[in-house]
Amino acid sequence: MALLKHLNKKAQAENETGLSTNSTLSGGRFFNSNGTPNMEVRGMPFFARLNLYHALLSTKNWKFITVIMVFFVSVNLLFASLYLLIGLDHLGGMVANSVSEKFGEAFFFSAQTFTTVGYGRINPIGFWASFTASLEALIGLMSFALVTGLLYGRFARPKSYIRYSKNALFAPFKDGGVAIMFRMVPYTKNYLVNVEVRVTLALRLLEDGVMKNRFFNLPLDIAKANTMTANWTLVHVINEESPFYQLTKEDIDNAQTELLIFVEGFDESFASTVISKASYTYEEFVYGARFLPMYNRSVDNSRTILHLDRLDDYESAVLAVPY
Repeated sequence: MALLKHLNKKAQAENETGLSTNSTLSGGRFFNSNGTPNMEVRGMPFFARLNLYHALLSTKNWKFITVIMVFFVSVNLLFASLYLLIGLDHLGGMVANSVSEKFGEAFFFSAQTFTTVGYGRINPIGFWASFTASLEALIGLMSFALVTGLLYGRFARPKSYIRYSKNALFAPFKDGGVAIMFRMVPYTKNYLVNVEVRVTLALRLLEDGVMKNRFFNLPLDIAKANTMTANWTLVHVINEESPFYQLTKEDIDNAQTELLIFVEGFDESFASTVISKASYTYEEFVYGARFLPMYNRSVDNSRTILHLDRLDDYESAVLAVPY
């Protein structure tokens, strides 16, 4: 109890994180393991939270392609229905006989008009058919301009391309010491420069009979690097100045401990600063382990071989301090 009171006092001097301090009102981890906030927003008007541009820019590739295909088919079905409503006899050049075949031809005429291909075999006849075709061509031009912008934004948007180890380890460090470690690695060749890592420790502590969220800045053994070309193991030494000092595994579990990771670096390929985030909870801590090497020399000793599939590999190790 005295140790937790000491942590409470120390936490009050730390910088504000912008996260909630009342743990009775918050649930689960603060951030998911991929760095996205673990928060569900309610009470916002539908159109205010419907940010289509951001959603289409950040969604997965298969979802993005599916949305584009569904939009394309839906628009052409709509205009084919309008041509059917106006009258298929107002579309000259049709060779189909049945209504279903004519609707199919109207659909493909709509697709040709929407994409401004215009093969010319089928043509609108009369004011309303011509007006509808003109309107569809305009919508098609605007739609392709928007999709082109989205495609460019998706491919040109700077990304950190960093992967993190699945677990954070309590590992032996130097002369009988203990440190908590996690590691990260770039998985493409657009390497970052001027990389800086900041780690925040989140604990739920009992203060005056009320559970409170408290946050600590965790100093790292090495927090900055000129460039990041291989795996990097981040180390927080557990000493007298560390919030982890004299905490047992039971204390760490009871406090629902979480490490919040923030990485910032400069991507030379895009000439832009990129940010990456991750999170480890007490359930993802491993006590008494050390990471295994991820790289080795090539056979001819001319280069270093980095194995991305070894990012999570570790082995058991004996700690000087029992947990």
